[in-house]
Order: sequence, then structure tokens, then C-alpha cells
Amino acid sequence: MIYIVFAHPYPSQSRANRTLLDAVRSLPGVEVCSLYDRYPDFDIDVTSEQAALGRARLIVWMHPIFWYSVPGLLKHWFDKVLTYGWAFGDGGSALHGKDCLWVATTGGSVETYSATGIHQRSFADFTRPVEETAVFCGMNWQSPCILHGANEIDKPALAAHALQLRRRLEVWLAIHGEGASEKAGHAP
Repeated sequence: MIYIVFAHPYPSQSRANRTLLDAVRSLPGVEVCSLYDRYPDFDIDVTSEQAALGRARLIVWMHPIFWYSVPGLLKHWFDKVLTYGWAFGDGGSALHGKDCLWVATTGGSVETYSATGIHQRSFADFTRPVEETAVFCGMNWQSPCILHGANEIDKPALAAHALQLRRRLEVWLAIHGEGASEKAGHAP
């Protein structure tokens, strides 16, 4: 199962994130948690979230970049759900070996994330906290899927990026999906 944690504070106003989500939500074995729809009061159902993560083999964190990081509710979700003794630390191995894919959008173009751009750093400099969150929990960090210039991207380019994401998840499902272990001669 693929568990998509979708964290857009204004999902009805999102063009890019909504397009990306719509491109993959119909894939078999995909479960979507829209954090801002499910937890508008920030009262996370930790048991439910941990159960969903336990079922997942691929965890996708999908969101726009806010102040060089994740939106506030996703950070709160990390704090509440990825707990000591469950996700890390003594006995905290629930996520070990699961794949983690970061799908993020930026308002700025690729050029704004450079030494000479407005942000004065490459975007890779901002990936470390999210990557380390996954790695610290024992997950296999996958190469991120980042869409730059989300505010300005034209419809054909956005559709192409969404199709690229869908194809990436289809390949992952073909390799790791239900029945893949049995086909390879391994027990599930």
C-alpha cells in the first residue's frame, strides 16, 4: 500500500498539488490522508495514522514548501505520529525498511534556488531536515519529486510533471506492489 500524507493548508486553492494528487490517487493500493481536511483542529488521531503507516510500504509526503520547510500541520504530524519507541529509539522500528518519497512544490523557479538566486542556496540545501526525518526513522529515502515554479507553471508542463509522478508510482507498484514478493519467489 502507498500512504500519501497530503499537507496543503488550502487544498481547494491548490492548482499544482491538487493536480499531482489527482494524478496518483486512483492508483491501486493508494490511500490518501489530506491532513488539513482530516485534522482542521490539529488534533491528530495518532493510532489511526500509525496504523496506516504500518500498512504502507511506500509513504509519500506531498505538500507545498512553506518557509523552506513543511507546512505547520505536517510538522505537527511528524511530532505526534513519529514517536520514540514506535518510529525510532528503543523498540522504534515500525517504519524500518519502508520507502519514503517526498513530493513537494515550490513557488520559486529552479533559478531562485541557486547561489545567485533570491534564496542564495540550491534547493538541495533545504531537503536535509525532511530527508533526515525519514532516515532517522529507518526509512529508505527515495529521490524527491520536486516541482519548481508551481505558481507560474503552464498546464501542459504541470500535466507532464503529474504524469511523471504517476509513472514513477506505477513502476514502484509493479516492483513492490501486492503479489510482487510472491512473483519474485519470496514470502510476503
